[in-house]
Amino acid sequence: MPYEKNKRQAFEAAQQAYVHMEESFSQIDPGSPDYGHQTRLAEEELNKASQIISKAYTTASEHQRQQLDLYSQTLERLKQDLMQ
Repeated sequence: MPYEKNKRQAFEAAQQAYVHMEESFSQIDPGSPDYGHQTRLAEEELNKASQIISKAYTTASEHQRQQLDLYSQTLERLKQDLMQ
């Protein structure tokens, strides 16, 4: 049972980190005087989400892995967008 609880907690932490990252990106306004700050915060959330998602892979079920794969793909796309 502890393994199942840890697996669920790791996946929920990954989901939560992903949602926080999405919220940070949605707050970026290129016309805002705080654009640089908003971008930096979004990048920090992206890096944090990436680390948490990587850790969640170690205990994830097959179904959870599929969702984590989708999260990872989105993170990679957003990283590329930030570099442009």
